[in-house]
Amino acid sequence: MKELVSQIKSIMLAGGKTLATAESCTGGGIAAAITSVSGASEFFQGGLVAYQNSVKIEQLGVQAGDIEQFDVVSCQVAQQMVRGACRMFGTDYALASTGYAQGGSDKVAAGTIWIAWGSADEVHSLCLTKDRGREENVKVAINRVLEEFLDWLLAQ
Repeated sequence: MKELVSQIKSIMLAGGKTLATAESCTGGGIAAAITSVSGASEFFQGGLVAYQNSVKIEQLGVQAGDIEQFDVVSCQVAQQMVRGACRMFGTDYALASTGYAQGGSDKVAAGTIWIAWGSADEVHSLCLTKDRGREENVKVAINRVLEEFLDWLLAQ
């Protein structure tokens, strides 16, 4: 993961861009991966672990109706978390996660994790659905959002 973050850091610094995170099921793991690389403070502004729905709604501006209609583990919520983190931290970009690393709900199976990345104006998302067990689900989600974000940065 450090290699991924190092590449992201180089692109962010070259473009003078900033990054934040909004995490649920990854519990700050995305932010921890980013800050494990020396010099992350030059582009990483901070992160919010929004584990409860009320925090997603009140701090990130996630629409309560979308949580009710689509579930908290949904594309809609993940994308709103990215936009909310960009607003909250005043950053160019943000990364987000929401999912059931273990357990699940009546609507959504265990191992389902939505990751999202982008800016307030352009957000992309991806659903991970393979249940590998709690720890591995979280690790895969962290790695995958970093990979997807890097690929997106490189394509711009």
